[in-house]
Amino acid sequence: MLDFTRFQVLTFDCYGTLIDWETGIVGALRPILAAHGKTISGAELLQLYSELEVQAQQGEFCPYRDVLQTVVRGFGQRLGFAPSESEIRSLPESLATWLPFPDTISALRKLKSRYQIAIMSNVDDDLFASTAPRLAVQFDHVITAQQARAYKPSLRFFELAQERIGVKREQWLHVGQSIYHDVIPAKSFGLATVWVNRPSLRPGAGAARAASAQPDLEVASLKALLDLAAKNGNREQQTEI
Repeated sequence: MLDFTRFQVLTFDCYGTLIDWETGIVGALRPILAAHGKTISGAELLQLYSELEVQAQQGEFCPYRDVLQTVVRGFGQRLGFAPSESEIRSLPESLATWLPFPDTISALRKLKSRYQIAIMSNVDDDLFASTAPRLAVQFDHVITAQQARAYKPSLRFFELAQERIGVKREQWLHVGQSIYHDVIPAKSFGLATVWVNRPSLRPGAGAARAASAQPDLEVASLKALLDLAAKNGNREQQTEI
């Protein structure tokens, strides 16, 4: 069990961990596929998304908005149709409508009363700005791929975060839904890790590339993380659940 008393800061992946990106992605892409007479399962859609997203993030850095547009084009190439320009734009445009998981806001507010909290997200600044009001909490730091000029799992992302946050690695807990994007690089950077393994149409991976690693803690929700932090953290500062 993690000793939560040693942590000063908790960093969170955003989409998939705090925001229900799986529902957002499926909701944005299914109408495009349907318009072109294509039908695939939710799990197949998420797996194809994960492959196309990783491909689009290789090589020279490009904005996440462009990554998402490339993903839509990739669906067309893989499934044999030509998406319209409005369909190509619709995936990044939909991101502002994606909603937090039901436990996100309450858990973040209670965790913020005990720790610094920060975002580490593979996204553009303006795209996260469209999401931030939905999270209803003021983060101490927000680090994006646009700022790092790199996408997780690149360690450049974690190096920038450490420079911004300014805490020792043993005082830092990283929380994410993706083994590939978050748990593996955070562990290699010397951080304690929490895998938020939420229920999914594609269990264990969701919309991220499938990967294997051993996090320090696995939970099914942010509320479960909050419960454990309260139970095992500083007794005098326990948050009432």
